[in-house]
Amino acid sequence: MTDTTAATWLTQEAYDRLKDELANLETVARKEIADRIAAARDEGDLKENGGYHAAREEQAKQEARIRELKEKLRNVQIGTPPDDGVVEPGMVVTALVAGDEMTFLLGSREIAGTADIDVFSPTSPLGAAIHGHKVGDTTSYEAPNGREIPVEITAASPFQG
Repeated sequence: MTDTTAATWLTQEAYDRLKDELANLETVARKEIADRIAAARDEGDLKENGGYHAAREEQAKQEARIRELKEKLRNVQIGTPPDDGVVEPGMVVTALVAGDEMTFLLGSREIAGTADIDVFSPTSPLGAAIHGHKVGDTTSYEAPNGREIPVEITAASPFQG
């Protein structure tokens, strides 16, 4: 059984979207970049060949994205986290933050996809402060200016995307 405390929660739609992106990057996009590099190399002097250097830079970014996607998909839990009121990645959280009500997704932009919702990473100051807490809990986090920001969790439910 997968350890869901370490898993990345993804909806089936988000999982499929990321798998498709990875497949495209590893096949079509890799070949396109390789062809562009080869064409630029054929132009001659590589020291002053802007097209060659741009293609190599794009290749490096693409390979980094491939590694990132593989890592994300390595330990994934498809579906939604349990609807037990405990704040964890994949949950939509409503909280009073310094007295202002906020509703956001705890997780990553990949989980949210095209949904119009604010996203906070579990490693952000707010995300780290609320992770593992339950509805009704009060906690706080330190703002960059050193001020303690109080947070009261008023609702938490799985993201349905």
